[in-house]
Amino acid sequence: MQHSMQLLRRSIGSLAIGLLLLLTGCGGGGGAKPTVSQLQASTLRYGQTAVVQVAGKYMRNDMTAESTSCTGAAFRDDSTPDRAVLTCQVTATGPLLLTIRAADGEILHRDSLSVPLPQVLFVTSEGSIEMELDPAAAPVTVSNFLGYVNRGFYRDTLFHRVIPGFVVQGGGYTTTLAKKDGQLAPIPLESNRGLLNMRSTVAMARTSEPNSATSEFFVNLVDNAQLDYQNPNNPGYAVFGRVVKGHGCCGHHRSETHRNRGRSPECARRRCADQFSLADDDRRASHELVCTLAILDKFNINLL
Repeated sequence: MQHSMQLLRRSIGSLAIGLLLLLTGCGGGGGAKPTVSQLQASTLRYGQTAVVQVAGKYMRNDMTAESTSCTGAAFRDDSTPDRAVLTCQVTATGPLLLTIRAADGEILHRDSLSVPLPQVLFVTSEGSIEMELDPAAAPVTVSNFLGYVNRGFYRDTLFHRVIPGFVVQGGGYTTTLAKKDGQLAPIPLESNRGLLNMRSTVAMARTSEPNSATSEFFVNLVDNAQLDYQNPNNPGYAVFGRVVKGHGCCGHHRSETHRNRGRSPECARRRCADQFSLADDDRRASHELVCTLAILDKFNINLL
């Protein structure tokens, strides 16, 4: 009888140890209270999936995370009791408040991370142009533009409209001066949201129909107040960012256009060699130089 009791105790003890190991393996940490000590973002970019490393002890897979500007927060299956991996979709720039709770709703950790403004690098045959976008002021326009960027749509396109003292426009024609296919659906006009067509700002080109912008955009070479929103009958053009580096590239386009305006196409071709393509604009009855966007690899978002 005594021997049977000893065997029973051993069996119960082994079962308890097995259950403890099972709980620990599942992130249970036994009966210990989970703690979170630090959040560190390895990827945090507007419009993309954020990856946040969560350090702590005895973390369980029944923890939850919430944020007002990062949707679909969830812990990955490869999380461990000491290091969990949180992912979510970033929907805004600026402070990103993350709250992690235990299964009973208790707040384990709350921290604020910072999402930078999205930045795009154009590598052209005349140098690089870096743009910083403002999704808070023009969310639909920025999302549309980044959609083209992420698809590589602008690779091997050109600035087909270069007007001194006005704008440099591109994003719709290939380097052979053919209209590029594959535009997304036109977007609503966001021209009345506080951003003005000042020098170095970037805006969407469109037709006479306000809600017609697709892929083409332009850089303002000067302050162009006439392009701002005036009233519903004169809605202007939607600004969604600004050039933060590479102003000299745009300025070079301007000076080259000015020096070669009125010359024959052959003269302009010889002067600019392989750096430019030459386009005829029947509406202006003149020859204007355009700069090819010779993308070396791909657009880099949030490069800086």
